[in-house]
Amino acid sequence: MILEHEIPNGSKLYFGESAKVKRKIEQIASEILYLNGFEEIVTPVFSYHQHLSIADEKELIRLSDAKNNNMSLRADSTIDVVRIIEKRLGRNTEHKKWFYIQPVFRYPSIEQYQVGVEYMGEANLASVMKLAVSIFDKLELQPLLQISNMRIPQIVSEMFEKLTLDDFRHINIEKLLNLNVKWLEKLVYLQHVEQVDELLEIAPHAIKVELQKMRDLCSKMSCKNSVLAPIYYAEMLYYDELFCRVIHKNEVYARGGRYKNEELTSVGFAIYTDTLCEALTK
Repeated sequence: MILEHEIPNGSKLYFGESAKVKRKIEQIASEILYLNGFEEIVTPVFSYHQHLSIADEKELIRLSDAKNNNMSLRADSTIDVVRIIEKRLGRNTEHKKWFYIQPVFRYPSIEQYQVGVEYMGEANLASVMKLAVSIFDKLELQPLLQISNMRIPQIVSEMFEKLTLDDFRHINIEKLLNLNVKWLEKLVYLQHVEQVDELLEIAPHAIKVELQKMRDLCSKMSCKNSVLAPIYYAEMLYYDELFCRVIHKNEVYARGGRYKNEELTSVGFAIYTDTLCEALTK
């Protein structure tokens, strides 16, 4: 029996202080983004193209339109924003800097509020991640910025037959170290930008290129509270190179990276409003 006051597991309810904190996060974020030339967009809750954004299609909440075409609730905003701007609004605007404040939905009843940013046609990830750091500074939070590069696990798994991407996904450090490769061992333990030079002297060329991208990003960010995580890997359909996580203890406050939609390179991030609300109300 479902009681009248019950809400589905995974959905959100904000009231009183928590609603006030949520509004504060959204207000601070929107003020900073407007000052930096971003415009707001609110995309439809229903979408025909969410399968292009979500690695596991089982997470989509599916339904049909009036003509029985398959569609789903918005489970991710990034690709929908880029597609709508490029394909639908392209003739009416040349603006490339957009942000959104809206929830996404995952099966069976998971609701997640986000503040998201997309800078279309831009390759410099620091240009948007600096804004994320500014938002956290304004909220008087100093989480850790973790810089990764999805290309490194992909390259290493191609170089060694015994390794797969699952070894990186599940952080199987012992298997990497058992290969007894000096540069790979240093890669596993790489955390700080000061360690990169030593690794660049012995790493294969393909790894050097990707490490240099990480070092350049770290330099552009000028963020004191940051670490490198070159063997971190998470399967995503569009973030496939430089990638950042903003974390505190075991909580992820934001994710962002460089991605491609068709031939257009862009950068963006999403702040997880619900996680922030919980941290700030505590």
